[in-house]
Amino acid sequence: MGLTILLGIFGLTVVLGLPVAFAMGIAAAVTFAYEGMPLLMTFQRSVAGVSSFSLLAIPFFIFAGELMMHGGIAQHLVRFATTLVGHVRGGLATVNIFSSMLFGGISGSAIADISALGSILIPVMKEKGYRPDFAVNVTVTSSIAGIVIPPSHNMIIFAVAAGGGISVSKLFIAGVIPGILMCVCLAIAAYVIAVRHNYPSEAFPGWRETARAAMQALPGLFTAVIIVGGVLSGVFTVTESGAFGAIYALVLTAVVYRTLSFEAFVTCVTSSVRTTAMVMILIAFAGSFAWLLALYDVPTALSDALLSVSDNPIVILLMINVILLMLGMIMDMAALILICTPIFLPIAQGLGMDPIQFGIMLLINLGLGLCTPPVGTCLFVGCAVGKVKIETALRTIWPFYLALLVALLLVTYVPAISLWLPSIIG
Repeated sequence: MGLTILLGIFGLTVVLGLPVAFAMGIAAAVTFAYEGMPLLMTFQRSVAGVSSFSLLAIPFFIFAGELMMHGGIAQHLVRFATTLVGHVRGGLATVNIFSSMLFGGISGSAIADISALGSILIPVMKEKGYRPDFAVNVTVTSSIAGIVIPPSHNMIIFAVAAGGGISVSKLFIAGVIPGILMCVCLAIAAYVIAVRHNYPSEAFPGWRETARAAMQALPGLFTAVIIVGGVLSGVFTVTESGAFGAIYALVLTAVVYRTLSFEAFVTCVTSSVRTTAMVMILIAFAGSFAWLLALYDVPTALSDALLSVSDNPIVILLMINVILLMLGMIMDMAALILICTPIFLPIAQGLGMDPIQFGIMLLINLGLGLCTPPVGTCLFVGCAVGKVKIETALRTIWPFYLALLVALLLVTYVPAISLWLPSIIG
């Protein structure tokens, strides 16, 4: 009965339009009251949810991403990507994907990726004869590479949800190859569509211009080197590397490039505070919610249910992926990381899957949910930036969905894609 109350109130409040964080908090408070526990338990479990030193890195990563988005870094990355891959058939689509890979490694935010790169590349692609829905679909689907390519604050959320026993630095390393794999799959899909529709390519400017564009983009790319390299070398903790990365991004955009105005700086600070508050409130209430799920032994019950269908690891992992994909269509990514990790991680580990591999699989899966309705945040933002109706984009986005699904299945069933690089560097 207590589990029914917990899930029933949560589902009802979400349907009524209440933010997911408060829906979890209210459901947990009512369930604690039903079980006769003091209401103080809700606040104790919520405070315990955010009492992790690693979470201090999240506001720094968010702030660094905002500075990169509003500080003009995207233009230099787009120019560099254009000189490298613009001469391929449908070159601007490949430029879009390659730029997302570079920008994702700096900002770690899919929304920042779409806002910064989409506002630059989508109008240009339209002018060159690309269909508007194609331009939007490329931008939206390639943006989720920023969730997997380090640094990513979602990796920190996963590490906390997994109980704190997973190394964030190993997660950072593990995300590199899967992130590149996602972009390669998307580039192949974009190339096939470009050939079919005879989209144009850009003239190769020569290696001298490529070197010049690389030098201009290098200071921006060095942000990721500071954040990730500082952690891997042992010079910084994850939190300290985030702080140094934010300081470097501020100096770079305000002093070196001189593209950050005071108004943009205020916007960065305001947006960072707002986003950080939302994430922390979500993590806090998810702590109470997850504690009750563990109390009612939901992970074991769900594991038994999956094993009753099949004991084949391939089938069980496929079922987990399908469940996550369906949940990703209706709920926010951060909330699902916090809710699903304690449930599905023990099942995956019981099948012999490494927690690092599971984390990368989870992030790619839920990232795909950001591109799918009805709660596809990236899809909504991309359509707004590109001035394309959502239903129009959905009619032609399926090849990119298939490309991302191929990458997801490869990461799920080929452990080396996620674990080879951490084992070498480790």
